[in-house]
Amino acid sequence: MDFWTALIVKSCKDRRTVCVNLQELNKIFKRKEKSPLGLATVIQSMATCGKIQRESEFAANVDCGWLSWGVGLLLVKPLKWTFSALLGSSRVHLEESFVIIELVKEKAAELLRVYRSSEFSSCSIVSFQDLCTLSSNICADEGTLCMALLQLQRDKQVMVSLHEGEKIVKFCLPGQDRVSAVSDVDIGIYQLQRSEKLLGERVEKLGLEADKCKEEARILLREGKKSQALRCLRGRKRVEKRADNLFAKLESIREILDRIAQSQSDKMVMQAYQAGVAALRLSLKDVTVERAESLVDQIQELCDTQDEVNQTISSGVTAADEDMDELEEELKSLLNDSKPDSVSGLPTVPATNLQPSAESILSSLPDIPQRPLNISTEQLEEELNQLTLTDSGFQKKKLTSPAKILDPAQ
Repeated sequence: MDFWTALIVKSCKDRRTVCVNLQELNKIFKRKEKSPLGLATVIQSMATCGKIQRESEFAANVDCGWLSWGVGLLLVKPLKWTFSALLGSSRVHLEESFVIIELVKEKAAELLRVYRSSEFSSCSIVSFQDLCTLSSNICADEGTLCMALLQLQRDKQVMVSLHEGEKIVKFCLPGQDRVSAVSDVDIGIYQLQRSEKLLGERVEKLGLEADKCKEEARILLREGKKSQALRCLRGRKRVEKRADNLFAKLESIREILDRIAQSQSDKMVMQAYQAGVAALRLSLKDVTVERAESLVDQIQELCDTQDEVNQTISSGVTAADEDMDELEEELKSLLNDSKPDSVSGLPTVPATNLQPSAESILSSLPDIPQRPLNISTEQLEEELNQLTLTDSGFQKKKLTSPAKILDPAQ
């Protein structure tokens, strides 16, 4: 069962279609003039699991109601309401068409992507014929396109309607969750865009006709048929005049379309402004200047209280029962009463001035000798030569001559 289910889905995907019936499957999987006998059972199993759905039911349940059956008739060819569909019979008819839900969702997403990346993305309404041309590389036939549109309409991404006997499709604009109903404004814009397209085609056609007249006049002039060449030139002038008139009308239509597009942009901006004002008003519903000032005052009071608490904590903890003044008086009395003369184990501090005078220092020095020294100069020089000044890293250096030291003039 899983093998045949995957094979049926792959076959439809390769053929770029989303619908299948038992008769087609018998032809596709026919081998050596024999067809598989269990395909009907496979289809019944896929329908039970919700992988496929009858085409009539799929079209009728676009908006989950029978009121949308008319929409299905716009897209799907006249469907056959069989008794099996009405009575819920499980019998599979050969020509009864089924829609593969997985594939139709993929086709719908791909169709929406192609539309938004095409030249029609600026137009909210597109004709069914233009859409067929646009989706030629996606959908194998018109029926596949109709199924994809039905899926998009079920997802609220498109709206299909009739205008003067022509099927038109309105797509959901980018940024919107769901498509809106086709209004008179949409019809007017569609008619203007259609007129623009027709006028553009006519102006282009008239331009080609004017070039053709000019070329014929040149050929006739070469052949010496001057009068006929003049008639061709007159015809060219008339064609160019008509083309200029149509071009002026085309420019007017384009200007109107530009103004409509600008008005739609202005409308979107106004709606955004309105939503912003409503949101701002709702957010500031309970906010007033008095309440803001009150909150600021409360915050300031709390900050001051916190500063006082921090200052109290940092000052330290003192005993509440003790009187500081009494403690200070007691400390002063202890300082005044406790003045001992000496401390045990230490000498007594003298009370007199310890700084000696200059006379006492001089009297304590020995007397200066008055007699000459009993030593000769040779002895002093010999003793001086024996004395040296030695230090690490330095050489020995002799002292000054004793003769100079003993010189009375010095």
